Amino acid sequence: MDHDAATLRGTPKYLGKRSCRAHARRGHQRGVVLAIVLLISAMMLATSAIWFETSIAATRAATHVRDYLRAFHAADAALTLCERNLLSAGGDAPTAPFASGEPVQWKLESAFDAGAVVPVAQWPGSSSPPRCLVEPWRLASRPNAIAYLLTARGFGQSSESQVWLQMELVIEDGATEHHWRRVAARPF
Repeated sequence: MDHDAATLRGTPKYLGKRSCRAHARRGHQRGVVLAIVLLISAMMLATSAIWFETSIAATRAATHVRDYLRAFHAADAALTLCERNLLSAGGDAPTAPFASGEPVQWKLESAFDAGAVVPVAQWPGSSSPPRCLVEPWRLASRPNAIAYLLTARGFGQSSESQVWLQMELVIEDGATEHHWRRVAARPF
């Protein structure tokens, strides 16, 4: 009875070899569990750090795309407004001097800045208003046609983000042809 009473109270009277081994195994298992928990915690920490870096990269990419689109729309609007002004001017449109080949004044910073017009005073969110340069030229293959090279430069939030767009207008016998293109690299 004495043995049973001691067992019921939770303190065994005698610990045998078996009981010591089981206690040692439980201690070893606790060490393994701790290592597993630490490993899982480290993996979760690494995963959350990767997610954080990924979200920062995605935010930067979205900001870059937004800035590019702002500059693109500014240049496109300037190009459209310059075309409208040129076509509405009719007989008052610049006709001289005609370049013999395709105009290249738009590639020179000083010539572009001197001859460019600002069709809108300010573009929302841009560092500078968009600009447009109109250059007349003669087509060698079509002597009765008058051609214009319209070059527009739009800005994003910073002056480093720029988009350049061009349109060739060819007017012959009252018909107008539009040839649109994007300038891949900034000329200056």
